[in-house]
Amino acid sequence: MNRVTPRLVTVMTAALLAGCVAVPPADEGVWVDLTHELSSDAVFWPTGDRFQLVQQAKGITPGGYFYSAYSFSAAEHGGTHIDAPVHFAQGRQSTEQIPLDRLIGSAVVVDVTEPAAADRNLAISATDITRWESLYGVIEPGTIVLFRTGYSSFWPDAERYLGTAVRGAMGALNLRFPGLAEDAAGLLVERDVASVGIDTASIDPGRSRFFEAHVMLMKANIPACENLANLEALPARGAFVVALPTKIRGGSGGPLRIVARVPR
Repeated sequence: MNRVTPRLVTVMTAALLAGCVAVPPADEGVWVDLTHELSSDAVFWPTGDRFQLVQQAKGITPGGYFYSAYSFSAAEHGGTHIDAPVHFAQGRQSTEQIPLDRLIGSAVVVDVTEPAAADRNLAISATDITRWESLYGVIEPGTIVLFRTGYSSFWPDAERYLGTAVRGAMGALNLRFPGLAEDAAGLLVERDVASVGIDTASIDPGRSRFFEAHVMLMKANIPACENLANLEALPARGAFVVALPTKIRGGSGGPLRIVARVPR
């Protein structure tokens, strides 16, 4: 059950003292949607069931009013979504158990677009993070840390985004995209971050076979947001993020609507 935790109280109090940063007046910032649309075009893991929207009703009813309704289905881990800690750590939090203070708060954006453009298999290292910190300051506990690789510009072209358009097990073996090295995940655990996000299909690099970053983060109950969009619109510091997944009881993840408030 989500509850108001000490960390969330601290975040909310700081927001209020700073002038209602959580819900600022319209002239103090703009909202940026960091979410890709869910559709039949959305990129899913090669072994995951893709999104399907099935029309149940659409048209003018006998009563004279318009009515439409649909059913949908999809794997938890496709499109813009969250990985709950239980996804890679037995006994850790499932989707509905993730505390709100891990999903709402101040965010930083670590930009690795240049090395990611040169190397599809880039493993973002702890050194990349400390180099960023030397420019922008040490990442504080409770921060939402987002990694911008630039790969969201390839969406929804699976060949360019994932490195392969092949579906199934063979597709999963041929994934090529940037992600976090194990030492980077370890540093984020040390920093006691709230959550982590990236604009690729996985927190781990596509070539990973043991998902070390997932395991490291999720053993510490740190969730991950994947397949993010529009990170280029966020500053290195100063954004305020709200990342609310579908509240699936017992889920290992689920569809996510994530937005950021950016100062003008």
